Amino acid sequence: MVIQYSKCARLGQAIEQTLDGAHPCSLCHVVNKGTASEKKSGAQLPLSKIDIVCVARTFQLLPRSVQFDYPASNCSPGEFEHSPPTPPPRDLLG
Repeated sequence: MVIQYSKCARLGQAIEQTLDGAHPCSLCHVVNKGTASEKKSGAQLPLSKIDIVCVARTFQLLPRSVQFDYPASNCSPGEFEHSPPTPPPRDLLG
């Protein structure tokens, strides 16, 4: 409704007309009819008791990690200290 009213008036005035209750829209009329019919009926739904059933659950705690034995390294750090073979390999396609 603010958009509709702002086409003909300033934004502040459009907001005021939307919220003052003196200029109801079609949705406002529907809501008012619904609330009026609820008040007329006055009947409340009977509250039924809600039974909550608690079921005991079993659970199993798992270990945080699994022991894993890494294979022994067959490389010694000294093998990586040497420079690459010279001359460098040539490209077969070039």
